[in-house]
Amino acid sequence: MAGSVSLIGGGAGWFVWREAPGWAAAALLHPSRHRIDARLVETTGTRRTETFTGDGVRLAGWRFAAHGQHRGTVVYLHGVADNRGSSIAPGERLAAQGFDVIAYDSRAHGDSDGDVCTYGYDEKRDLERVLDAVGAAGSPIVVIGSSLGAAVALQAAAEDKRISAVVAAESFSDLRTVATERAPAYLPRAIVRRAFAAAEAQGRFEIDAVSPVAAAARISVPVMIIHGALDHDTVPDHSRRIYDALTGPRRFLMVERAGHNQSLTESTWLAIEQWMEEVVMERNR
Repeated sequence: MAGSVSLIGGGAGWFVWREAPGWAAAALLHPSRHRIDARLVETTGTRRTETFTGDGVRLAGWRFAAHGQHRGTVVYLHGVADNRGSSIAPGERLAAQGFDVIAYDSRAHGDSDGDVCTYGYDEKRDLERVLDAVGAAGSPIVVIGSSLGAAVALQAAAEDKRISAVVAAESFSDLRTVATERAPAYLPRAIVRRAFAAAEAQGRFEIDAVSPVAAAARISVPVMIIHGALDHDTVPDHSRRIYDALTGPRRFLMVERAGHNQSLTESTWLAIEQWMEEVVMERNR
């Protein structure tokens, strides 16, 4: 019997060694897709449906029209496994303050095309294409992102000089570190490394090229970093590393008693709006 148990255990170990990297790579590349509630798709009030062309993908989106005098454009980028539905409250809020607000489902999310998430590698080029379509020349463009969206915003701001400022809530510092931290404890590091290699091959991107902290050193525009003090999914040290790497105007806001995807509270939005007035709008006058 003992020999049989050993044989079974060895067979299971071989199976895990062979199959686990593929499972882990698939989990990284294919986050859960949540479609937009059909009741939210149609145009209502200041929000109208719009389709944007990303880098080889169609992006389902909305445009919130500014009330009164136009003061600038805000692009709102959602987090992983989310969709543009989370933009409704901030979109309406900022539109009421004179900003056109653009929100869209990231590739492989919501109602947009694509089935692979590359955490900013391809998504930053999608944002570039969206800005091409939006125009907004001569007025401030602020990109506000949460989690995945924050990472995309930071990576894009390092390359696209049209971006006037970034608000990055709960970003990871680099993909390899956060994915390793989130990997199940029972997976040996060797399997995690193989999973990264499989993800790179299937997703056609480079894991180590996805690095908001490396991008931060090349950002010259103002950046506001936000993180929840109780975030255990993406620990606050990720945002601290990004903040330390920034060389331009910067602010760090730690939100007490907030976990992941919980830092954009009412008081946080008030701080964002005040910062935009003092740093972004004043800079562009």
